[in-house]
Amino acid sequence: MASIQILVGSVMGTAEQVAAVTAEKLRTFGHTVSVNSYPAVSDIMAAPEDVLLLCTSNTGAGDLPDNILPLYLELTRDYPALAGRRFGAINLGDSSYATFNEGGRALTAAFEDLGAQQIGETLVIDASEGDDPELCAAAWINEWANSL
Repeated sequence: MASIQILVGSVMGTAEQVAAVTAEKLRTFGHTVSVNSYPAVSDIMAAPEDVLLLCTSNTGAGDLPDNILPLYLELTRDYPALAGRRFGAINLGDSSYATFNEGGRALTAAFEDLGAQQIGETLVIDASEGDDPELCAAAWINEWANSL
């Protein structure tokens, strides 16, 4: 079983709720899971065996939430050694905005630029569709967990 660290970016709490549901589901599969609401590069580097799962909302004009923005800035300024690290991504946004999911895409791109390898496709949850984000994540995590 894998050790998984969920890195959360949230403003209104929806991404935190999705992360909590995702963590519980992963634990039922026997994985060890931690949820990090204020992630930093030091957290990632301290546990090199962890599979990372990005779970972030988008805010403003496609920006990242304040609690995960420092991680993004560290990644793009300090270039930590992430080559070979495995990660997945859940991106919450609203397609009624022209900048739909740009923050989450930028975060995923930063990990890929540093050589991290994405597991599966990014789960994009669109608030405009009216789907329950927690149910979407619970369904997606089954397939993602099988890829570990």
